Amino acid sequence: MSEGRLLTVHEAAERIRSSPETVRRWIRQGKLSAVRPGGAKLGYRITEAEIERFLTPPQLPGHTASDAAQ
Repeated sequence: MSEGRLLTVHEAAERIRSSPETVRRWIRQGKLSAVRPGGAKLGYRITEAEIERFLTPPQLPGHTASDAAQ
């Protein structure tokens, strides 16, 4: 898997600096993508790449990262 390891909801919450319940709510709302590799019993797992995507602010059309540095 090239997206990195799978994080538990608690691990993802620590990285995002939020509560586990907020992470679960974002998953249910579709704001954060997750999988349930063992069904509902094992809970959600979130890839490290998804956490990075979630934490990266969206780019405005016509702007680049170098524009923001100026």
